[in-house]
Amino acid sequence: MNRFKTTLLLTLLTLLMVAMGSAIGGKSGMVFAFFMACAMNFFSYWFSDKIVLKMYGAREITEAENPAFYGMIRRLATQGNLPMPRVYVIPSDSPNAFATGRNPNHAAVAATEGILRILSTEELEGVMAHELAHVKNRDILVSTIAATFAGAISMLGNMLQWAAMFGGGRSDDDEGAGGMIGGLAMAIIAPIAAMLIQMAVSRSREYLADESGARICGNPQALANALKKLQMGSQMIPMQQASPASAHLFIVNPLTGGSLLNLFSTHPPMEERIARLEQMAYNRRF
Repeated sequence: MNRFKTTLLLTLLTLLMVAMGSAIGGKSGMVFAFFMACAMNFFSYWFSDKIVLKMYGAREITEAENPAFYGMIRRLATQGNLPMPRVYVIPSDSPNAFATGRNPNHAAVAATEGILRILSTEELEGVMAHELAHVKNRDILVSTIAATFAGAISMLGNMLQWAAMFGGGRSDDDEGAGGMIGGLAMAIIAPIAAMLIQMAVSRSREYLADESGARICGNPQALANALKKLQMGSQMIPMQQASPASAHLFIVNPLTGGSLLNLFSTHPPMEERIARLEQMAYNRRF
């Protein structure tokens, strides 16, 4: 199923990029966008995790540098029957965490300095178990590829918007051209379409990772308590370097405010996630 989702995601995002290339430069733009998408397919599979980690300034740590946190990840990985992932710390006061990589043997987990400060040991275990559950469920590749492509599509959208405003892109004489209005429409629609694709692969996986993570750490209530703190903490201290293209990677949405982007949140309602975990703890189904 995850191979199918990955293939479908790559196909949809490739077609979206080709359509944007056509709007920017006609047939030549379409060909350029196609080859660009093919190159991105290759690099996204092999290097998307490194791109995302670098985007947030994540620094890999060793057991000697932080034995408590590193040891926690090792213990949770063993409990989840997973290989030991690489461990990173993000220099941000905003409390959050994510997992990335193309498969369990090439995975990485990252936590912000803020989350390491505000959570108790049990709560932090719940969060990192959630991230390891993403690794175990093999949905980290899909999520990371979506982040890489969505960023590129947003960049192309900005280029297309400026090209349309200043009379660039396809001319009205091109076959099927939409002219300036069509270019502006594509500039608006394409990034929204990319976000909708992200939502399709992101919301359901959060519920599954919550449940699987609770089973790995054996404490659903600790993860529920952590989510309550993280929701409040991320609102009080937003992540300044957060990008809409990669927001779906994090355990809680790092974007705050009342922008239009929040209407297309890649995360399910926090209240529902907490309620499910508390019900799980009440029924002791773990």
